[in-house]
Amino acid sequence: MSHSNAPRILLAEDDEAMRTYIARALENAGYDVDSVDRGTAAIPLLEQTRYDLLLSDIVMPEMDGIELAQRCNELQPTTKVMFITGFAAVTLKANREQPHAKVLSKPFHLRDLALEVERVLEDRVPVRQ
Repeated sequence: MSHSNAPRILLAEDDEAMRTYIARALENAGYDVDSVDRGTAAIPLLEQTRYDLLLSDIVMPEMDGIELAQRCNELQPTTKVMFITGFAAVTLKANREQPHAKVLSKPFHLRDLALEVERVLEDRVPVRQ
C-alpha cells in the first residue's frame, strides 16, 4: 500500500517479531515501509529505491547496522539514519561512527518510535542551501 508522498523507510531488523511490530507501527503512522531481515538484503534496495530514513538494528548477522549505515551514506547521502539496539556498548560505537544518527534503545514504546522517526524526518531539509 503505497502513499504517493509518504516518507519511505527502510527497516533492517533480524528479529522477525520485532520487525513485524515496528513495520506495522510505522505503516499505521502513515509511512511507506520496506523491511529486510539483514543488512546485506538492504543494499540492493538502497541501490534501487530512494529512502527518507534507514531504521536499522545495530546487531545483525552478516553485516551490522553501522556497516549498513556507512553503505547507505555512500549510496544515498541524503537518507537519514536511525538505529535501534538493546546494547549500551553498541550505542557508544554507533555514536562514534555515525555521529548524526539517532539511537533508540530497546525496549521502547511504539509511540516513542513514531515520535522519534517524525523528529528525524522533519529535520530532513538540508541546512546548507
